Amino acid sequence: MDIQIIPIVSEKATAISEKTNRFSFKVSPEANKYQIKDLIEELYDVKVVEIKTMNYNGKKKQRYTRTGIQRGATAAFKKAIVTLAEGQTIDFYSNL
Repeated sequence: MDIQIIPIVSEKATAISEKTNRFSFKVSPEANKYQIKDLIEELYDVKVVEIKTMNYNGKKKQRYTRTGIQRGATAAFKKAIVTLAEGQTIDFYSNL
């Protein structure tokens, strides 16, 4: 099974990672905590202490336009909060 991990780089996620050494990732919905831990340790060469996962449902959206009402939905996704061992960090900007 191919698991995708995308780091979440927002103002809130960056502030949390600077204070508490926790990093946020958007992961595949079918991935479990063990698979996420193995993949993060392999990709970023760090020691993972704890992982918390959350499932977000998609939200219904609609807009009123000149041609009528446009209806749609945002995609559902799974989010993982990863706590690293003391003294370790992940630098998302090193590859730029």
